[in-house]
Amino acid sequence: MLNETLKKRLAKDRPMTTVTLRMPEDVVETLKAIAPLKGFQGYQTLLKAYVSEGLRRDEAQYLDDGVQRLVEALKARGVAAEVIERAVRDMEQTH
Repeated sequence: MLNETLKKRLAKDRPMTTVTLRMPEDVVETLKAIAPLKGFQGYQTLLKAYVSEGLRRDEAQYLDDGVQRLVEALKARGVAAEVIERAVRDMEQTH
């Protein structure tokens, strides 16, 4: 059974918004060159794929309820963000 977040992501009629990003020209040119090699029609589609990939990874890392509660508790107790991030990465690598 699909969870609610995944069901929402798969919906064809999701609301969309426009986002404007300032990026170095050479990065955009590289995206344009890589997009067709990866099977994308344009660089914006490739860019959305990169954002989605990173977001899915970070959601899995940070939005697991138990992990998220632990991260928040550690932050509240003054544990440095980079220490928490390293610990979460280490935890993922052992699974």
